[in-house]
Amino acid sequence: MTFVPAVRVRRAAAALSFRNIGAVYVWLVIAVLFSVWAPETFPTATTVKQILNGNAVAGLVALSVVPPLAARVFDLSVAYTMSLTSVLTAYFLVSAGLGPSAAIALAMTAALLIGVVNGIVVVVLRVDSFIATLATGALIQSLITMVTNDSSITGVQLLAEPFANIAQLDAGGITLPVLYLLLASVAIWFLLEHTATGRRLYATGFNADAARLQGVRTDRLRFLTLVSSALLSGFAGIVFSSSVGSGSPTAGTPYLLSAYAAAFVGATQLRAGRFNAWGTVLAVLLLGTGVTGLGLATSAQWAASLFTGSVLIVALVLTGGRIALPAVLRRRRGNPSDAGPEAPAEGAAMPATSKENRG
Repeated sequence: MTFVPAVRVRRAAAALSFRNIGAVYVWLVIAVLFSVWAPETFPTATTVKQILNGNAVAGLVALSVVPPLAARVFDLSVAYTMSLTSVLTAYFLVSAGLGPSAAIALAMTAALLIGVVNGIVVVVLRVDSFIATLATGALIQSLITMVTNDSSITGVQLLAEPFANIAQLDAGGITLPVLYLLLASVAIWFLLEHTATGRRLYATGFNADAARLQGVRTDRLRFLTLVSSALLSGFAGIVFSSSVGSGSPTAGTPYLLSAYAAAFVGATQLRAGRFNAWGTVLAVLLLGTGVTGLGLATSAQWAASLFTGSVLIVALVLTGGRIALPAVLRRRRGNPSDAGPEAPAEGAAMPATSKENRG
């Protein structure tokens, strides 16, 4: 009778351990620190809403890179795709005189084409994803410059309903982009954790050759992750334009580093060694809380960058670099005692039978 409670206690202790949810404890420490530092402005409901609303777009961009990274594919074009859909939507609304639905549809079609091009270059032509998507981003930036001449596109059409409602409509002070972030998180979480496709993605990322021998269509999965990444980052660009009321040629640039930072820090949380949706969202909110707190407590422009870099380094060091854990487990497979509790996780990510993995 005492065995079951003991097992539950151990599982609860593991789930609440610093190595599993260290970012949560760091987040709480940051909240307490700024509550003491700026007691009149930080610990308020307004600040909570500001953190959520201000980081929703960043969260969407960060989530857009999670599926490719799960398959060990880099998509560095997400920032440029976001900028392109931002300026294209504004251009179609202001200069071409199209309605919001047509403008958004055309912008998302452009994002889809970018995803297809990335997929062809990376998967079909076998160009390294890091270099390929960086080159694609440069081409996209040239197109943006051609359309905008490096100037933001503004107009009353961007501030009028229904386009403005895409990002500015709120309920109780919480804007719609927060809901978009929640829905995207649930969708990616369900895909990665509760579908055969998600297991195949992780299997592809851990060991593509072994996954291919098991019947997983790794090329098709990588192609689809690049398409999904382009679509989600493209949607983030449309939300950004609705939020600020203009199409900016540099809309996505500030989000590239923070997106990958959040994804990698998130991979050290909850699902150690795996890129996951909720860990990424947690990392986005952690960084957003610190930046918002610094903005309320001090006006030093360098403080936000210093905080972001420091938190990233500390988070990765204190969590033991767990993003590399799957490779460690593979090296230790011959010694089960060394693998620890994470050994079954890798097995779960790489299903055993080829029948299950054929897709």
